[in-house]
Amino acid sequence: MSMERLSQQVDAYVAWKRELMREISRYRSWLVTNRLGSGAVEAKLERALRLLRTDHITLAFVGEFSRGKTELINALFFAEYGQRMLPSQAGRTTMCPTELYFDPRSERAYIRLLPIETRLSEANVSQFKRIPGHWVNIPLDPSDPDNMLQAFAQVARSKPMPVEQAIQLGFHPDMLERTGKPGQVLVPAWRHALVNFDHPLLRQGLRILDTPGLNALGSEPELTLSMLPSAQAIIFLLAADSGVSASDMAIWQQHIRQLDDETQTSLFAVLNKIDVLWDDLAGEAFVQDAIARIQRTTARQLGIRSEEVLPLAAKQALLAKVRKDPALLARSQLGDLESLLCERIVAQKERLLEDRVVNQVLALLQNSQHLLNLRLAKVSEQQALLSHQQQDNGQLLFELTARTKADHGLHHRRLLGLKTNQRLLKRQGELLRAALRPERLDAHLAKVRRNLTGSWTTLGINQAILHFFRSVQSDLHNLAHEAEMANRMVAAIYRRHNEENPLHGVDAPQFDLNRYQRELAQQQAKADQFRLHLKTLLTEQRSLTRRFFATLVQEVIGLHQRLRQDAEQWAGDALMPLMQHSLEHKQLLETHMLRLKALAQDTQKSRQRTQQLALYRDELQQQLAQAGDMLRTLRRPAPIQRQGKVVSLPGARRALGAAD
Repeated sequence: MSMERLSQQVDAYVAWKRELMREISRYRSWLVTNRLGSGAVEAKLERALRLLRTDHITLAFVGEFSRGKTELINALFFAEYGQRMLPSQAGRTTMCPTELYFDPRSERAYIRLLPIETRLSEANVSQFKRIPGHWVNIPLDPSDPDNMLQAFAQVARSKPMPVEQAIQLGFHPDMLERTGKPGQVLVPAWRHALVNFDHPLLRQGLRILDTPGLNALGSEPELTLSMLPSAQAIIFLLAADSGVSASDMAIWQQHIRQLDDETQTSLFAVLNKIDVLWDDLAGEAFVQDAIARIQRTTARQLGIRSEEVLPLAAKQALLAKVRKDPALLARSQLGDLESLLCERIVAQKERLLEDRVVNQVLALLQNSQHLLNLRLAKVSEQQALLSHQQQDNGQLLFELTARTKADHGLHHRRLLGLKTNQRLLKRQGELLRAALRPERLDAHLAKVRRNLTGSWTTLGINQAILHFFRSVQSDLHNLAHEAEMANRMVAAIYRRHNEENPLHGVDAPQFDLNRYQRELAQQQAKADQFRLHLKTLLTEQRSLTRRFFATLVQEVIGLHQRLRQDAEQWAGDALMPLMQHSLEHKQLLETHMLRLKALAQDTQKSRQRTQQLALYRDELQQQLAQAGDMLRTLRRPAPIQRQGKVVSLPGARRALGAAD
């Protein structure tokens, strides 16, 4: 059994995503059938589908070397091979960050290794991922465990080099092993490893990130700036026999702790190697009491609740799974980690998708349903009219025609007003985009590169980084002013629309900069943390500083691009529900007037028209029933909520603990 509960939960999550994709695709076809589609709605639905298709869950295993990270991954995911797949012995075995995933586009399993010498370039790992020629490719044969073992052993390979060259690559010499030769040290042969492997959980979108110890986190900036913050969960490994060491605490405080508050990442501490505390002579009660004491002490040192520290024995768990020994597996306490992963990580992903996909599609569908109800109301009105017409009520026909013309004129004026507002909003959108011109960011980047290149002192580099962030923050401040103006304009338009159409009350979409401002502040805090920890900036260390900042710059560029895209989408979509409503209403009234005119000209065909309207009404009711069915499906709770599980996130529990 390998992560059976998590596998079931991930299966349910993936099935839920597929159901959402089916309903969104069904909604697209429904829009075409009912002539309700538009370019803006289509673009929004395509974005939702793309997000669902590319969504995945990432678990990152972090900790100092010899804490059992790789052994735990072996126990969780590779026990069925009957041996360790990932190298896991005493000492430093995980020498480079390793990503395990399944790539459905690739016909063969593989390991791709990025040479350590690429650290001399300012390009980050994400950029190198787009350049396959720089990677060493090793084929994997999942049907041959020995082949897998040999291939995975390559990930842990190291190479000797002069200490000066190691420093130039960003390593601190005190963190490296000596070869025995004067002035020579061992460094990882690889900067990063990508493992494409067909595993049931990986096939369902789970990704695993196995990281080396403290030295790698400090010398490979992309880990702390991008990879760890984008993970859904960070599993922080500690050893029960050593507790929280100084290096453990350095990793926790500098790279991990703040992620719980800044991002969607959940943090868990795993107290590994509890089997060193097992004592058959003292008895199980004594052992469990000792484990609980260490658990409480660890929680206090890390500033988290004791329930968030999970004691387990990864080595014994792997042995139990290989031997199929349920008693030993239960004693290893691996099941507690599995339960926690099920209840927290998957639940968190469900909430994220509900916010970013389900709620947005529901709003579009409800608006479409409202428009179709308008059509049905008009059909019912015409049926009533035809019934009166058959009774030769010409006066009623005259009054309805006059009322419809007046109503049409009113909606025509409203539509013209909305188009005027749309032009005004378009101009406001151009002001938003002007505040985010790529040329402005390019100018900031050119200046900071000049300053970094010309700086030979810590002070000079500090000033260059500070000035860069102040420039970007100034741009965001200007954008916030323009966004406030645009939000006021849109709010006023929606308020007027809702007053004129009380049955079609719609909330005004607001352009929110808060998350981007928080993200920029987080990136600046990381840059500050790095530069303030610099003591003596040797010439060789300047390459690390520049590479760190180059990685950070890529994060800022990505933020800038996403913000610019969001601003453009918001300006284009803000009035979309109102335009749809007004245009549809105007078209309905035009059709209604044509039918009234036809009735006035030819009352002989009223019976035939009555039959046609009855058929059309039935069709509309069927389409509305389909809309209702789609709404019910989309509103159905996500799998974990459906099971009635109450999931408390770490931050929420701490808040409750503080309140107590």
